[in-house]
Amino acid sequence: MSGLYLRATLARRGLDLEFAVEPGEVLAIMGPNGSGKSTALHLIAGLLQPDHGQVRCGQRTLTDTDAGIRVPTHERRIGLLLQKALLFPHMSVAANVGFAATPAAAERWLAEVDAGELAGRKPRALSGGQAQRVAIARALAAEPDALLLDEPMAGLDVATAAAVRAVLRRVLRRDGRCAVMVTHDLLDVLTLADRALVIEDGRVVESGRATDVLATPRSGFGARIAGLNLIRGRAGADGELLSSTGQAWFGVPSEPLPAGSAAVAVFAPTAVSVFAEPPKGSPRNVVEVMVAELDQHGSAIRLRAEPLTAEAPGIAADVTPDAAADLAIAPGARVWFAVKAREVALHPADR
Repeated sequence: MSGLYLRATLARRGLDLEFAVEPGEVLAIMGPNGSGKSTALHLIAGLLQPDHGQVRCGQRTLTDTDAGIRVPTHERRIGLLLQKALLFPHMSVAANVGFAATPAAAERWLAEVDAGELAGRKPRALSGGQAQRVAIARALAAEPDALLLDEPMAGLDVATAAAVRAVLRRVLRRDGRCAVMVTHDLLDVLTLADRALVIEDGRVVESGRATDVLATPRSGFGARIAGLNLIRGRAGADGELLSSTGQAWFGVPSEPLPAGSAAVAVFAPTAVSVFAEPPKGSPRNVVEVMVAELDQHGSAIRLRAEPLTAEAPGIAADVTPDAAADLAIAPGARVWFAVKAREVALHPADR
């Protein structure tokens, strides 16, 4: 089995990345649009050349700018699966899958992805989910050393996406082939990934086991995709987090936080209580906010608000429809958010 390694800088895109994928591991890459996720895949695939860096797959060096090595894309043995299947429209399904493989391999992989009955069809006769299954078969029929997945479930309906995930999970787990998956979808990470990293502004800001990144995010994007609130700051002398404006956030530290070290406070929108006036009682974390928008979130109403101190990119709170009506909450309203310290987790930050 082969692993992957990337170390690359690309000045025109503000990119400076380094990460490795172990043999048999599925790595999920998350981050905002334009952060460099797809660029990382293109560097591995050889579609882009870094200013400086190295790409290795197993014992093979695919890119090394210092040594002048640049293996062409078609010789890298790297499979690439995109959001759009991009099948050859004039070829049958069987011919598409067999384009870089033997007919026997094409037949086997179509069967593997539950698409054997589609062999004689043309791509125009396929649904989105069927086309993506065929694209998976085509990528794997070439027996790549590693697989790159660039949001392959985006654009599929819920049921179809679930079926495609099941196919990918089965073949990746069985064959022990390493894969790198770019995604915005929490379900992709939960069902497919062993490990996850978050890229922001062309740099890795968080990495770890997928379940840990989702449960205890240390980056803004990691918190957003996990549906959590995140406040950045520095650890105070008494273990609290001090935001850039001096607001103290009290919580339960996951480990000792040296005073002055970078840290984050993480809490769920369901842990936030909303008041029309400054609350009295036990909450230690209270902040005045302005409501920016409201939207339905399951059976609750999610309020997205901006602290008046501009100390964070935004905080969300979930309230019942009745509570939202009683408080007369609308965009522009000023309210108070309160969170009990036991509901706030404090973690060291990666940057």
